[in-house]
Amino acid sequence: MIIEYWLDQSVPMIFGLLTLALALTGAASLALFESRWTRGWVAASSGVVAPFFTAVAVLFSLLTGFAANDAWERVRQANRAVLAERDGLVALYDVSLAASPDMAPIRATVIRYLEAVMVDEWPLMRDGRTAPSATAAFSELLAELAKPSLSASAGLAVHETLLASWQKVRAARSDRVVLSEQFSDHPKWWTIFVLAVLTQVALALVHIGKPIPAAVAISLFTVAAVVTLSLVAVKERPFDGPLATPPTALAEALAELRKN
Repeated sequence: MIIEYWLDQSVPMIFGLLTLALALTGAASLALFESRWTRGWVAASSGVVAPFFTAVAVLFSLLTGFAANDAWERVRQANRAVLAERDGLVALYDVSLAASPDMAPIRATVIRYLEAVMVDEWPLMRDGRTAPSATAAFSELLAELAKPSLSASAGLAVHETLLASWQKVRAARSDRVVLSEQFSDHPKWWTIFVLAVLTQVALALVHIGKPIPAAVAISLFTVAAVVTLSLVAVKERPFDGPLATPPTALAEALAELRKN
C-alpha cells in the first residue's frame, strides 16, 4: 500500500517523499552513534574500519542496478508493443484499401478498434484492465477477416496477408495488456529501502566520533540514493505513473487512417 501510494504521486512528490524518508533515517542513523545516551555502546564499536561501509553499499548498488534495468526493459517492451500494434493495424488498413474488392467493413472495424483503445481502454490500463468495447471490436475484426468468401473474392495471398497482420496485432495487444497488469514488486522496493538505510548506518558507524564528516557522508549518499531511486520509480510501471507510455503512435495512426 505504501509503495503503491508513493509510485502514484507526481514526479516532484516522488522525489520529495523519498527525500523526507531517507533524510529522517539518515538523521536517526547519525543520532544513534552520536547521542550521549549511546556513548558507552559506541565506544565499544569504534574499532569498525572504513571498508566495512562498502559491503552494504555494494549490495544496495547491485539491487538498484537490477531494478533500474528491469524498469527500463519494461518501458522498452511497452514501446515496442505499441509500435507493433500500430504497424499491424496500418498494414491491415492499407492492404484492405489496395485490394479488390472493396473492404470497407474491415477498415471501419480497424478504426472502431483504435477509437475504443484510445478512448476506453487506455485509461483502464493504469489499473491493469481492458475495455470491453476494444475487445469486442477486436473480435469483430477477426470475424470480418475470417470470412471464407474473402479468399475467393480477394485472393488467397491477400487473405493470408490480412490474417498475418491481425496475428501481429493480437501478439502486440497481448504484450501491452500483460505489461499493464504487472504491478510493482513490493518486496524489491522494501529491500532496496532497507539496504539504503543500512548504508546510512554503516556510514555513521565508520565515522564514530566525527559528527560533521558523518553528516556530510550520509547527506551525499542520501542525495545520490534519492535521485537514483526516484528516476527508477517514475519508470517502474510503463502504463501507469507520472511518466506512463503515451498512446502517441496509435493516436497518429488513427488520425492518418481517418483521412483516407
